[in-house]
Amino acid sequence: MIGKIIDLPKICDPRGNLTVAEQLKNVPFDIARVYWTYDIPAGEWRGGHAHRTCEEVIIAVSGSFDVTLDDGHGNKEVHHLNHPWKGLYVGTGVWRTLEDFSSGSVCLVLASELFDEAEYLYDYDEFIDFVK
Repeated sequence: MIGKIIDLPKICDPRGNLTVAEQLKNVPFDIARVYWTYDIPAGEWRGGHAHRTCEEVIIAVSGSFDVTLDDGHGNKEVHHLNHPWKGLYVGTGVWRTLEDFSSGSVCLVLASELFDEAEYLYDYDEFIDFVK
């Protein structure tokens, strides 16, 4: 298994539900950065890269989308995210592509590292060399 679905606490209340993500409790790393994507036009995709050192948890806080993971050794997984109380843990050295965003979807990412352009692997051949 390349990615792992993490169940986040879902606290149900008649006034609305609440979900919590806590570092080193239900998120397996210290959270250094949080970012989100939204207003993604129909047919567009995000990702198309891997990280050298950064771990992430990807959450569909609204709507749905697919995350394709590739370990560079011929193994691929597609995860359909559509519940705000479930996160997809993605470790280092995993190529990811996000696509098939529903209208109004919001993708929240919890990351273990601050942004560093040099930490990204944007070229697939470079990624393959990295994982070997």
